[in-house]
Amino acid sequence: MSARRRPVRRTSRPRRRPRRRKNRQLEQVLLAALAATVVLSLVVGALRWLAEHPWVVALAVLAGAGAGGAWVWRRRETARWERVRAQGLRYAVEQLDRLHHTQFEFAVRDLMHRDGCADAQRVGGRGDNGADVKATDPFGRRWVIQCKHRRAGWSGKPVGTPELHVLNGTGRQVHHGDVLVMLTNGRITSNAVDFAQDQRLHLVDRHVLAEWAAGSRPLWELLRAVPAPRRRPPLS
Repeated sequence: MSARRRPVRRTSRPRRRPRRRKNRQLEQVLLAALAATVVLSLVVGALRWLAEHPWVVALAVLAGAGAGGAWVWRRRETARWERVRAQGLRYAVEQLDRLHHTQFEFAVRDLMHRDGCADAQRVGGRGDNGADVKATDPFGRRWVIQCKHRRAGWSGKPVGTPELHVLNGTGRQVHHGDVLVMLTNGRITSNAVDFAQDQRLHLVDRHVLAEWAAGSRPLWELLRAVPAPRRRPPLS
């Protein structure tokens, strides 16, 4: 009998990595190099053309300078007309009656801005600590104004001493105010008037508000015993 042949074991050959991935990578590199070459040639060509035509560069510089100058001029004109518009701001007290209390505070802010308080801001809301409007007048005095809007105007609930307690407690200590003002489109009780005089608080009732809002006189010219200026006013 013939001897059985032992089966020949076939050794597995290592698989070759696909060449497609390498080809793709090579193609990407070649495309990137080609694109860079094209862009570089375009840039070089543009620079050569500009070097041969320097007047184009000069025109571009002049156009840029002109556009920048026009932009600056427009900003200055806009700011100037804003100042003119603010200086001409007028309110009838009946208009103020119809405002929401938030709009009323913004109106007071705009009136302070009209009078030359460039930093006038409305800060009313939750946690305002008794200040609805704050501003610095041209004399350097810091104003803290608490606003009380009454839809019924003079017939509405009067501002009393309790409202002044809040302003008196926070106006100087918290907000560092020089002039503390309680302002309303309504009326103020006699007790509140006495308390304000004793504590160096200033009151603006409906009559003073009407004169201030409808005219061109700043608020500090309508109030008595306003603190002395901290600095000289800027020249107009």
